[in-house]
Amino acid sequence: MRLFIVFLLSLLTIPSVFAKAESINLKAFATNYYNAMVASQAPNATTKELEAYLAFLTDDVGHSHLPYVTDDSRLPDGKEAMRKGMTFYLGAHTEYNSELLNIFVFNDSAVAIRYTSNAKGIHPQNNQALEYSNVMMEVLEIEDGKVAVIRKYHE
Repeated sequence: MRLFIVFLLSLLTIPSVFAKAESINLKAFATNYYNAMVASQAPNATTKELEAYLAFLTDDVGHSHLPYVTDDSRLPDGKEAMRKGMTFYLGAHTEYNSELLNIFVFNDSAVAIRYTSNAKGIHPQNNQALEYSNVMMEVLEIEDGKVAVIRKYHE
């Protein structure tokens, strides 16, 4: 009987031990995500930097960037759609600077990063000069160690 009780208790504790072993340091994850994102925006960025950023995302990632993209639905080709869109703008910046301001961790399922970004460049579609400066906050929903949903907000 004693062995049976020990067995039952082990069934209750083993999953929690494995769950803790699989959890990630979201502050470090957010910092690495931010650094990869910034590298993908640099004037000399290539598909190598773009793929390093995309490696943080689930294949069905949902993405909103208000007020431009309002639907953050997760679709099977979410990462591929981001790859296509980001490839179109790859190398469009002639200048890009960013500073990480804050990281906010919400239990083990979400993190928010707040940062500044300043950019100049040439729009790849109309060849007109572009310039912007803003403070952004990205709320990242994490699933199985990857970003499942990105919500971008301007300050």
